[in-house]
Formats: sequence, structure tokens, C-alpha cells
Amino acid sequence: MIEHINLLRNVGPFDSVNPSDNLAITPFSLIYAENGRGKTTLAAILRSLAIGDVELVTERHRLGSQHPPHIVIKHNSIQFVFQNGVWTNTVPEIAIFDDAFVAANVCSGIYLETSHRQNLHELILGAQGVSLNTALQGYIVRIEQHNADLRKKGDAIPATARGPLTVNAFCALEADPDIDTKIQGAERRLAAAKSADAIRQRSGFIPITLPDFNTEAVNEVLGKTLASLEADAATRVREYLSKLGQGGEAWIADGMQRIEPASEGQDTDICPFCAQELQESELIDHYQAYFSEAYETLKTTIRQMGISVRDTHGGDISAAFERIIRTTSQNREFWKEFTEIPDITIDTAAIAREWTAAREAVLELLRAKAASPLESITLTQDALDAIRIYRVRLAEIAALSDSLLACNSRLDVVKEQVEADNPFALTDDLNKLKACKQRFDQAIAPLCEAYLAEKAAKKATETQRDAARTALDQYREQIFPTYETAINEYLRRFNASFRLGEVSSVNSRAGSSASYCIVINQQNVNITSEGGPSFHNTLSAGDRNTLALAFFFASLDQDSNLAQKIVVIDDPMTSLDEHRALKTIQEMRSLYTKVSQMIVLSHSKPFLCDLWEGADKNTRSALRISRTADGSELTEWDVRNDSITENDKRHERIVRYLQASDPVTERIIAQDLRPVLEAFMRVAYPSSFPPGTLLGRFIGECQQRHGAANEILSLNDTNELRALLEYTNRFHHDTNAAWETEVINDSELVDFAQRTLLFASRR
Repeated sequence: MIEHINLLRNVGPFDSVNPSDNLAITPFSLIYAENGRGKTTLAAILRSLAIGDVELVTERHRLGSQHPPHIVIKHNSIQFVFQNGVWTNTVPEIAIFDDAFVAANVCSGIYLETSHRQNLHELILGAQGVSLNTALQGYIVRIEQHNADLRKKGDAIPATARGPLTVNAFCALEADPDIDTKIQGAERRLAAAKSADAIRQRSGFIPITLPDFNTEAVNEVLGKTLASLEADAATRVREYLSKLGQGGEAWIADGMQRIEPASEGQDTDICPFCAQELQESELIDHYQAYFSEAYETLKTTIRQMGISVRDTHGGDISAAFERIIRTTSQNREFWKEFTEIPDITIDTAAIAREWTAAREAVLELLRAKAASPLESITLTQDALDAIRIYRVRLAEIAALSDSLLACNSRLDVVKEQVEADNPFALTDDLNKLKACKQRFDQAIAPLCEAYLAEKAAKKATETQRDAARTALDQYREQIFPTYETAINEYLRRFNASFRLGEVSSVNSRAGSSASYCIVINQQNVNITSEGGPSFHNTLSAGDRNTLALAFFFASLDQDSNLAQKIVVIDDPMTSLDEHRALKTIQEMRSLYTKVSQMIVLSHSKPFLCDLWEGADKNTRSALRISRTADGSELTEWDVRNDSITENDKRHERIVRYLQASDPVTERIIAQDLRPVLEAFMRVAYPSSFPPGTLLGRFIGECQQRHGAANEILSLNDTNELRALLEYTNRFHHDTNAAWETEVINDSELVDFAQRTLLFASRR
């Protein structure tokens, strides 16, 4: 509750007002002021205190004052100070009805604007609805901030990393453990599409082979001998040949071929060397067996095996192998751009060395066999080791050949794809794959996570917004019909000739607003109509003020915090006629019982006096804004003195005189008797004693009606009234020129005073 206005300095008409402690503001306080004394300023100060709008005070900075406004108001034992352009705190439970309320929620002058309907929308919603709407608007603002943050965080993600993807699509990508493989495949496919002509003309891989050594055949040749040659003879020949040294066997074999030519014309065989007969030589027989046709065949077999080994493992064969490896490597370099091709890691130099070693080991044995055809030999361990090492290379070459040949099916797929692939589409696919890889780059991933977190926060806020909108819509569906009923009930109580209809909430880009129509003579009048009946040409000033009061009272009824409200009403009687004024007073008295405090400001004494008479004497107080030499000040207001009528004052003076004689006031008492009688007659006999009627004429009319059906006063009452009038005329300026000096007898005055009061109380 507002308890005291401690200080009003440099604001409006208040220069430096520091009211005394006895000028307290109670639960029901009336403040009277003539127009221009500061009622509106005081209402503006309280509105500023309620909503914290400091401009309501600063704009009323007292003209000519060098210092800014300074205000101190005591509320619930706490001082609320306005100084240096700010309040120390606000009192939101203050609700104010004044011209500002009307201008904000109902109309400006005679016109109703969109802003009025928007403000009325909040007024209808009340504290709960405004809270729901504020929550909704808060979520909307937060979503706008989310959008701004999303744009900012999205812009932080490099476009070069995103490729063709939007920020949302880029951040939504999932990690792919095979992304590098897929990128490689896409790159190859794109490269293939760009090299379609070359691919069409390019062949696949051909088999790569190396000849093997037929060790069984070689061993067979090396182990061959002549079975028809006696072992003893062969031994003797070999022993002899060994004596001849290297080439001895060949020399003898050649000589055996020359015996026949040397013996031509002779009876016996002649030695081609010494021309002696050979009949007596034992070795000749052995030589003939040793160097027989079978022997020649053996040597031929040995020689052919050597040629076979040489031709199979040397010369052009080795060069051809080098060429095919080189060609295959070149082919791989071409195809590896388009598909997966195994590496060719063949060490051809090593192969050549190992191949040569194996070949030479075999040929060396064959040459030894050729030198001693009848000697049975086998492949040596060194030769076999050389062949084994070579065969490892054979296996490597075979495996490489098989793996390359297996790639030919993929090459066929590449060739099929290039016939259908679009380089532009493949480029887009590749860029998307690269973006997927970039998405989880150490520098990019945190940016995406921040974006996704903001997006999730926005989604959560959107969920809250939707829930808040649903709650607000449900509340609107309930409150607007209720509010329409409440407004119309107040309009009925205020004796208004119109009602409201179709009160509803309307959403637009400019915000929510209240829509309604005026119902006059059962006809709906659109408040915004142009060129016909509308708000500004169907409602009088009194109607508009009545409507504003109905809005205000109805909004308070919807307030769940009504019991804690401090209601301030400034001049509600503006433009109201007499019958609405009474209704307004009655509604204000009713409202006072429901709120924490009511403060009423007005320039109308009768209005305030009527409120005063019906208020609780223990909770009411009255202040007055009075004129000073250079402004206004707050003083105590004696409501009773302004509220009782002159007739009441006369009665009171007469009663006091009867209680105690007072020579100072006795002439005034004598003068009061006649007006008391006249006031009584107007109330008791209004049709016979209208305003302006004189008592003498009235007495004459009473005499004429004695005994008749329309008798006014009885004969005794008429005579008593005549006697009272005769006494009072002595102190009336119209009937006694010396009325001011007429002698007064106290006993006589007391008698007539008692008789006058008795007469005026008989009905």
C-alpha cells in the first residue's frame, strides 16, 4: 500500500512539496484538486512508479527548474525514490485509470487506432494472459536470436569445406569409415569419364609368364649312358681318355670318324694319325663300341637339351620378359587412375640374376655331360638351389599375373561406366564425398558441432514456443468470451445504451489485437468502418468514457491478483451524465472492497463527497492539491465541510445553539429558521412547493384545501407554520428592512428554534 508522498520536487506544478507525516494515504484516499493543479501529474508519477517508464516523469520536469525531478514515495514502509532519471524500484501492482488509459486502450479523441486494439488485447488477457503472451514473445525473440546465431555459426563454416552442400546438409552428414576409399573410387570414375576415348582404345592386362626348368628331363639326360657298352671296356676307354686331358674324348671321337677315309684303298683299317694298321689294337674295338651310333644319339640328346635350356631361358626370352613387364607397368599407370590395380613391385634385375644363375648352373652340367656323355651325373645341390630361388620368382610372377588378369573384369566395368557416366554429376558426387570427409576434419568438426548445438537449442525453443502458443490460444478461447460478458455487465450497470459483440483475438503481422463491434439497437456497428456508422460517429464522449471504465473494471475482475492491487482512478466522471455518475460511484464502492487500496483523484467535490460518505471511516482519508504562490502543494481536505449541504449546516448550528446559548451566533440562528422550513417543504411537498415558491403563498394554498381530498396541511399544521413564518420574517431582508438590528430574545429564539426543528421532522 502507498502510505505517504514524502517529496515532490521539480515536477509539474510541484516546486518542492514535502508533506507532513499527518498527510498519510490510507486504503481509501480521495484527492481533490481544481483543474490544472496537478492531478494528471500525480497520476503520471504513479504510472511511472508502476511500469518504470521514467519518461512519464522526466517529460514533466518543472518549467524553469534547474534541477531534475526528485520524488520520494513510501510504499509498504519502503521509500521508492526517483532521482537522476531512475526509480530505485517499481510497484507493478498499481493499476491506473486516467486519460492515458483511455488514450492507450480505447481511443484517441474520437478515433480508434490499431494500437488501441493491440493494447486492449493485452488488457483483456490480464496478468496471466500477458504472462503467457510475454512468454510466447520471449520464445519468438529467442528464436530470432537463434536464427541470427545460426547464420553466424553457419558462416563460420568455410564454403570451400561444404562444397555443394548447404550448412544444414553439411552438418547433418554422418562419419563414414570408408570415406577415403569412396573418394578414391569417385575420383577414378570421374577421371575415367574425362578420359573416355582413351579408355575405349586401351586394352586390358595379358598374362605374364616365365619358363620353368624341367629338372626331371635334365636329370634324365644327365644320367643317360650306353647300356651296350661293356663296363670294362668303358672303364678302360675313360681311363685312357682321362690321360688325354680335356677334349680328349672329342678328339678320339673325331678320329674315329676319320678311320674310314684314311683306310680307303687299304685292306685293313688305318689309323688316321699314324697310318698304322689297327687290327691288333684292343682299344679300337672298345672305341668302336664307345663311339657307336647310340653314342652319337646320346650326344645329340645332350646337345639338344642344352640348346633347349639356352633358348628357353636366354636370349630373346629374357628381353621379351623385360618388355612385357615394362608394358604391363605402363598399362597399370594408365588404369590405376580409374580402378584399383595392384602394384608391380617386380625386381627384374634380381630376377634376371637369379634366372641367369639357374640357367647357367643347368647349362654347366649339360656342358659337363656333353664332355663326358657316358658319365652319369645329376643336378647338383647348387643347381637345385638356384632353380628353387628362381621358382620363387616364378610364383611371384604367376601371382602378379593372376591378380592383373583378375582386374580385367573391373576394367570392363570402367569401360561400361564411361559410356553412361556424366562428368558433371560425377563431379558433384565427388564434391559431396569430399565434403563428408571435411565435415569431420579437426578444424571443421567443432564448428559443425556448435552449429548443431545451436540448431538443437532452436528446436527446443520452438517446442517451447509451440507449447506457449497453444496455452495462449486456449486461454484466449476462454478469456475473450468471459471478458465480453464482463464488459457488457458493466455497461449494463453504467446504464449504457450500447453493448459490445464479437469480442475476439486477431493475429496479424503487426501483432495480436482485440476485435469487437458495437451493438446499438440490435445492430452491429463495425468499429473500423469508413463512410458509415463506426466508433467515432456512434458513441458520444460519455459513451466512450463509459466504455473505457467498463474495460478497466472488467480487466480488474479478470486479475487473479486483484486483492493486492492499488487502484488509482483519475477523474472518472468526465463527460458522464447524472445517472451514470451514481452508477459509477456504486461500482467504485464495490471495487474498493476487493482491492488493497484505492486512490481517487477528481475536480468534482460532489463526486468525491458521495464516495466519502459511503466509505469506512477507519480507512478513509482526504487530501487536497492547493494553489500556492508559485505552484501547488498537498494539504489536508475537510471533506465534511464540503460534503454537507447548507441545510445540513443550518440544522447543525441550530442544534448547537439549543445545546448552549451563543450570543455571537444567535442572529445567524434566527436567520437559519426560515430556510430550514423552506427546504423541508421542498422535500415533503415537492409538487406543491416547487423551487421558487414562497412560504406565505404556500400557506394560502394550504388554507384553500382544508377539508378537501387534496389537502396539503392540516389546520393545526397550517397555523403552526404561519406562526413560525411570522417570527422568521423578522430576520429576513425581504420582509423586514431592519432585520439586521431586530432585537433577539434568547428564550423566544430557543422556543421558535425547537418548534421549527420539530415541524421539519414530522414526516
